[in-house]
Amino acid sequence: GLGLGLGLGLANNPKPKPNPDQRAVMWPRRSKLDAAVINDSDFAGPILFALLLGTLLLFNGKVQFGYIYGVFVVGLLGLWSLLNLMSDRGIDIYRTASVMGYCLLPIVALAALSIPLELRGWVGALFIPLAVCWCTAASSLFFVISLEADDRRWLVAYPVALFYTCFALITIF
Repeated sequence: GLGLGLGLGLANNPKPKPNPDQRAVMWPRRSKLDAAVINDSDFAGPILFALLLGTLLLFNGKVQFGYIYGVFVVGLLGLWSLLNLMSDRGIDIYRTASVMGYCLLPIVALAALSIPLELRGWVGALFIPLAVCWCTAASSLFFVISLEADDRRWLVAYPVALFYTCFALITIF
């Protein structure tokens, strides 16, 4: 049609489709993950998510930047050591940090939700386990595929769930 789109050259352009790699990070499925997504060790997203989490918590009057950094570093070192002890193949710390940071996105959404809503009631009882489970499912799938440890998915998921539960607790309190 005519109108604003004509002046901007947007009149006949189709709606852009999401990149499959972006969908793989948001809701990973084994059939959609390829080696390029799994072996990517990018730190821009995790750093942005950690800063965004701290900024969103700042809107609630909580200055938690140090706790976010400390929990992330200690948890990262612990998970990286544990993952390398559990697998013959091993994983580098950069890929571990990238996966843990990118899968922090549901906790960031939880922090955004905590601005207009109080998460210490029934709303929190609904959304907090949902966010922790989403983080855990996504990151444990990445780790299981990377480590070729399909038979140990629940062993990988348990410490990962504890890691994300710490961030959920930082978000609530």
